[in-house]
Amino acid sequence: MTTYAVLIYGDESAYASMTPEAFAAMLDAHNAFQAAVSDQGGKILHGEALSPTATATSIRSGGAPTDGPFAETKEALGGFYLIDARDLDHAISLAAMCPAPSGGVEIRPVMDTSGA
Repeated sequence: MTTYAVLIYGDESAYASMTPEAFAAMLDAHNAFQAAVSDQGGKILHGEALSPTATATSIRSGGAPTDGPFAETKEALGGFYLIDARDLDHAISLAAMCPAPSGGVEIRPVMDTSGA
């Protein structure tokens, strides 16, 4: 198995206007995603939702901290999962099920630095 990061991007304004029922439905969709990953032979190692970009602090190389993210963008990183999958094709099939209604997901292999 190889570890992959599934990075979830979306339009933060879509979440700001969500009703409590819509938010609960999104959480239900993420619970269903987690079950589907397991059913299809993958494993979720960890996952978290992130606070909005307005709460971010960025530090550029050699610089002081500044409020906000590095770049202005419509789609912001809103959360992530770390998954174990057989290979990239398996990771893609698992990540394709990840709920990201106002954006999409990006998949990246996690670099093995254990021998460094």
